[in-house]
Amino acid sequence: MNPLRAAIVRGARHVHAGGTVARGARPGDGYVFDRLRGYAEGDDPRRIDWSATARIGSLQTRVYLEETVLVLGALVDESPSMRLGRKRALSVAAGEAVRAWFGAAESTDRAGRIVDDRLVGDRRATVEVQAAGPFDLRRSLELSVRVLPQGSSFLLITDGLDLGASGAFDDVLLRIGRRFDATVLLARDPWIDGLPLRGFVRIRDAESARTKRVFIGPRSRERYRRASAERDAAIEGRFRVARWRIGTLEEADGAASLERTFGLR
Repeated sequence: MNPLRAAIVRGARHVHAGGTVARGARPGDGYVFDRLRGYAEGDDPRRIDWSATARIGSLQTRVYLEETVLVLGALVDESPSMRLGRKRALSVAAGEAVRAWFGAAESTDRAGRIVDDRLVGDRRATVEVQAAGPFDLRRSLELSVRVLPQGSSFLLITDGLDLGASGAFDDVLLRIGRRFDATVLLARDPWIDGLPLRGFVRIRDAESARTKRVFIGPRSRERYRRASAERDAAIEGRFRVARWRIGTLEEADGAASLERTFGLR
């Protein structure tokens, strides 16, 4: 079994919805081997792996997962700010992560990506399709709630800059956290550790494309660093309240970022 898929299945069994537990994956017709672990009191003796026990020197138990059918959904932030990065665009890393996400699907699994105002269900298209119009995070999240079945494993990749201060955003995040096994990969500010700028410079807003001439000195660089850290912490806090699994999208490797989020690295 694909290790990422196995990790998604393990996480998907703990989706809470309105005080109840909804399975994040649908039952299949059997059981599949997941991993070995040390024997614990209460384990079924029939699942002791004697070959591994002899090799390791202590009792080892085979762990099985109920065979499942996953529904994998994804939404990738395609706003202009995702095209930024120190050495390469965050959107490139996002593409790597979403390919790994849908690459975890097996033949019986279902896949769907929210793009523009539709759900793309062709598994081959889910990886490469891109938005044709302006990206609207809130509208896309609300569409996800309507078109994906309860218990889906849902991945959002975003820098969170479009969240704003609206309570309506927090409401849809909470609905998704209750309805799905929801994971967000947050793209941090590429320059959170310090602006590589000095003196009078002209800067351009990544979202609006408006430019402004400003002076960048030690104090302004420190103010920027603090403000970026506070903003990122506030964005993460909103997802945490809504009970999402939270990871960081690293500019260098999107697939590895996803794997770390599920404890595989």
